[in-house]
Amino acid sequence: MTPEDMDLLAALARARAGLRIESDKTYLVESRLGPLARREGFESIEIMLASLRKSREDRLIWAVVEALTLNETAFFRDRMVFDHLRDELMPALSHKRRDQPVRIWSAACSTGQEVYSLAMTAAESRDIAPGARFEFFGSDLSERCLEKAQSGIYTQFEVQRGLPIRLLIKHFENKDEMWAISPRIRQAVRWRRINLMADLSGMGQFDIILLRYVLPGLDPGVQARILESLALRLSPDGVLILGADESPGSLTSAVRAVDGLPGVFTRDPAFRVAA
Repeated sequence: MTPEDMDLLAALARARAGLRIESDKTYLVESRLGPLARREGFESIEIMLASLRKSREDRLIWAVVEALTLNETAFFRDRMVFDHLRDELMPALSHKRRDQPVRIWSAACSTGQEVYSLAMTAAESRDIAPGARFEFFGSDLSERCLEKAQSGIYTQFEVQRGLPIRLLIKHFENKDEMWAISPRIRQAVRWRRINLMADLSGMGQFDIILLRYVLPGLDPGVQARILESLALRLSPDGVLILGADESPGSLTSAVRAVDGLPGVFTRDPAFRVAA
């Protein structure tokens, strides 16, 4: 790939999805675009990009941008976060909401392990209020990732990454060397393709939003915009959960850290007034 190819990809990725593509990451870009080029019937990435330059086909542009997104995920990633959700946050919200559902959104759900982990966490919590309801939402930019997430079918390698054997036995069924999540858990999640750079006002309010390990892959200017957009989607007592070692820092004052809980933030009450 030429520097001009990398410049084209960086411009498209930023404009369409706010992604940051570094010019020295040619090998990483090629590893992501190679399978796409083969699926699309091109002999090489270079030929695919030449076609893209010529046709400017919107479908192909989006396919390229989606292929460039980072889709690293695992069940129960950062176990401390899920322990806190199970033992503290989910029970507290279930008692507060009473007749209203607790709404939880995995905003960059990739292939679904995170949002299914959330649904299993709620099912395993012993202190949930009687009759409490939870609504789980999973969204991602990648249609291919969402297709896999909705299927709820994972390889042996994927279930071994973070999923306790007790929960594997309880919530999955082995099918032809693959593992299918139970219909009860799978049907608890609603799915939607969402570009986080878009207007999110139609999403309503959420009690918990997760955006974990996404910020480093975004352009710095876009990071603040997305954080503020998500902050506006939080209920007054809701929380935004980033990666355990992630922080908005000086990007925005829309959220503030929760003491003792790395990666967990609430919306600054003043931010809504300013917005």
